[in-house]
Parts: sequence; C-alpha cells; structure tokens
Amino acid sequence: MTADPQRTSVSEAVREVSASMRSRQILDAAARLMERAGSEAVSMQALAAEAGVSVGLIYRYFGGKDEVLLAVIVEVLDAFRTTVPAAVDAAGDDPVRRLAAAFTAYCQVIARYRHAAVLTYRESNALSIQGREKIKTLEVETSEPLRTAVRAGVDAGLLAAPNADLVAYDLLLLAHAWALKHWYFQQTMTLDEYADAQLALMLRALVRPEVRSDYADLLGDPPA
Repeated sequence: MTADPQRTSVSEAVREVSASMRSRQILDAAARLMERAGSEAVSMQALAAEAGVSVGLIYRYFGGKDEVLLAVIVEVLDAFRTTVPAAVDAAGDDPVRRLAAAFTAYCQVIARYRHAAVLTYRESNALSIQGREKIKTLEVETSEPLRTAVRAGVDAGLLAAPNADLVAYDLLLLAHAWALKHWYFQQTMTLDEYADAQLALMLRALVRPEVRSDYADLLGDPPA
C-alpha cells in the first residue's frame, strides 16, 4: 500500500509547525530567564522549567545553552531582515518616508522581541568568537535599509546627512532604547507614540528646510 502524497505533505507541515512553536516557546523562555538572571546563571534545567518542557526536548532543538543564546539574538536580527524591507517597500518611493517606515519597523521588531533585544547588549560577550562575528555581520546587513534610505534622501536633496552610517546607527540605538528603557517610557507613551516622537526629533535635524512642509506629518509640525 503506497502512502498518499497529499497526506504525507500535510503531516510534514503539521510537524514543522509544531517544531516551530516548540522552538519559539523555548527561545521566548530563554530570553526572559537570561534577562532576569544572566546567561551564566541559567542552567538547562532552569530553562526547561521556565519553558514548561523537558530538558531532553530542548536538546532536540539546540546543542546547549550557548546555541540557545545565539539563537535568541539571531532571531531578532532575522526579524529585522524580513520585516524592515517589507515596510520600506510598502512606503513607496519617497526616501524620507521610506526612512520613516524603516525606523518604525525596527521599533516594532524591538517591541516584539524586547527581552531578546536586551540580551544583545548584556550577553553577547558570552558567545563564541564565531557567534559574535555572526551577530556583527547580521547587524550590519539588517541596518542597511536605514543607510540606503538616508543616502537616497541626500541624493534627492531632501536630507542633510553627510554620514549615512552614523544616522543609521543613531536610529538603531533609538529603536533599541525602547527595550533598554521600556520600564520608563511605557509609563507615559505607547510604542507608536515613542517611535513617532523619536523619528520627529531625528527628522527635524535631517530634513532640509525647503522641503520641510512636505513632511509636516512626520515632523509633528502643524499643517500649513
């Protein structure tokens, strides 16, 4: 009796979804636990208890604690790699609006993976040399949409920014600040309000005066 190909493919899809959910459950738990206690203080037993799974199940997906930490950080960078370009493409052709869309998308990813984002600052030194190099490479790659938008804005005569790399990393740090200082900012503003306010501060320094009125909504200026 031959297997039904359609049934087999459905079963494989179910298994993949289940594996993805389990992996997500473990990584979320690892991010929370390592933020509270630091990676050195976290054991696989503690991680299993936090995730509500067995230690054996964790080892089905990861070779050890170092792999878990790397996976937690890489997941944030992978989310940047998929989410940010999509937001930029949806913003149209205007470089300033593409820059705004990129920054907003970065903030949204940071908010979604807030605990993991904090780990990139606190625990990256605990990674192997190869792990740290991978993180550095991915960080440069995922910040490229910001640099590209800044360069395009300068070329179009819309932005005054002689150093696109510096602007890109300033914006990245502002996005990360939502995770690092969430305890404070959440008292007075939502994520959207935070992103809009930080973006307006940056764009007021970057947008050329002669085109400022075209971006009144982004700058927080009253309509003319």
